[in-house]
Amino acid sequence: MDSCAVSMEAIAKELTRWQAKVEERDIISQIHESILGHILSFLPTMEAVRTSVLSKGWIDVWTSITNLEFNDSVLSSGKKMQKEQYVFFINKILLHLANLSTQSFSLCLTSYHYEPSLVSAWISSILEKGVQKLHVQYSDKVHFPSHSLFSCNSLVELALQMTCTLCVPTFACLPNLQTLSISGIKLVSESPTYSKDLILSFPLLKVFEAKGCEWSTKQNLCIQAPLLEKCSISVWTSLSNESCKSSIKIFSPHLTDFSYEGDLEQEINLSNPSSVQTASVVIVIDEDRKENMGKLGFQLQKLLTQIREVERLKLLLYKVLVDAAGIFTRLPAFERLTYQQLNEVTGEALLNILHNSPRLDTLVLQNGVFDFNKDALTSTSVPRCFLSSLKFFQFKGFSVLEHELLLAKFVMANAAVLEQMTICFAFWLQYSDIDMEKVKEQILSLPKCSSSLMIQFSQVNGS
Repeated sequence: MDSCAVSMEAIAKELTRWQAKVEERDIISQIHESILGHILSFLPTMEAVRTSVLSKGWIDVWTSITNLEFNDSVLSSGKKMQKEQYVFFINKILLHLANLSTQSFSLCLTSYHYEPSLVSAWISSILEKGVQKLHVQYSDKVHFPSHSLFSCNSLVELALQMTCTLCVPTFACLPNLQTLSISGIKLVSESPTYSKDLILSFPLLKVFEAKGCEWSTKQNLCIQAPLLEKCSISVWTSLSNESCKSSIKIFSPHLTDFSYEGDLEQEINLSNPSSVQTASVVIVIDEDRKENMGKLGFQLQKLLTQIREVERLKLLLYKVLVDAAGIFTRLPAFERLTYQQLNEVTGEALLNILHNSPRLDTLVLQNGVFDFNKDALTSTSVPRCFLSSLKFFQFKGFSVLEHELLLAKFVMANAAVLEQMTICFAFWLQYSDIDMEKVKEQILSLPKCSSSLMIQFSQVNGS
C-alpha cells in the first residue's frame, strides 16, 4: 500500500510538471508576433535572426524586431563575415522587416569598403521607416541622403560619425530630436545662391555636438533650440583660401555648457550667453592663416565677452600667442569665474586674467608660462583673487626656468588663502642633469603668505 501510494504521488507530480510545461508552451504560442519581435529586439540582430530555425512558427518572428544593430567586425560562428555575405545579410533584413517604424538603427562599418550608393540606400531605407535612434559610423565617403534626413520627423537621437557632405536646406525642423552628434561632416548649403540665414529648428533638442566638421558656405547658420543645455562645436572653415564671413547663431535660452574648438573664422553668437556656467574654448591656427591674427583677436575677445559670466572656463590656445601676444590686453571681467584652465599663456596675459577674475578659486596652467617679464611682477598690484578666493594652484609642465620660479614665488608670497599648490614637472626633466631634490627644496623655502599652504610635487610626466 505504501509503495503504491508513493508511486501514485510521483506520477501525480510528473503529470503536474508536464501540464505546466504544456501551459507554458501554449502561453508562448499565444503571444502576438509583434511582442515576440520586441523581445527579440533585446538580442544582437544576428542572434535574433537565427531564432528562425527554432520551428516553423518562428520563421518570420524576427521580422518584427524594432532595434537593428549592424557591425561588420563582429564575429559570426567564430569568424568574421565576408563582405558579400554581410551586404546580403543587411539587404535581407531591410527587405523583410515587417515593422513600418524602427526604434533604433546602428550601422558600424569598419572592416570593408562599400559602394557609397549602397550605404546611402541603407540609410535612406531606415529613415523612411520612421527610425527614432540612428547611429552611423563609416570612414569612407558617402552620398548622404540629406533630404531623407531632414524630413524624418520621428528622429529622437542622431549620431553620425562619417565622411560625407550634408546639404543643409534653407529651413528644416526635426520636431522630436533630443540628441544630435555629428563628426567629420562637411556642411554645405542646399541653395548656394540663397542669401538669407539657414535655419535649423530643434524644439526638443537638449544636447548638440559637432566634432571636426567643416562649414563651407558664406551663409549664416541659425540653430533654434529652446531646450538646449549642452552645445559642443568643433567646426572648421572651408580649406579653400576664401575668407569666410558667415556666422553660427545659437538660440538657446537655457544653455549651461558650451564648448568651441576651431579657428574662429566664423563668428559665434549665443542668444543668452549669461546662462552658460561651464565653457571650453580651444583655438588652433594653421600656419597659412596667420595673417588673420588681427581678426582672430577680435573674434576671441567677442566670444569671451559673451561668456564672461561663466563659473568654469577652459581656454586653450595653440600656435596663437607667438603671433598674437596682445590678445589678452582687453579682457572682460569674469565676475563669477571660480575655475580657470590655461595653456600657452604669457606672464602678462596671466596677470590680466587674474586681475579680471576676482572670485577665482582654482587655477590650472596646462603648460606653464613663457616670456614672463620680471618687471611686470614687481610693478603689478596683487590680484583680488589672491587676497580672498584663490585656494588651488596647479602648475603643469614646470621646466625649472627662471621666470617660472619667479611666478611660483609671486603666488606663494601673495596668495593669502592658498591651500594647495601642485607642481608637475615637465617630462623632459627626467633626461636632464638638474638636481630635482634641490629644486624642490628651493621652492619649499620660498616665503608663504598662507599659513595653511601645502605644496605637492608630482612625478615627471608628459601632461
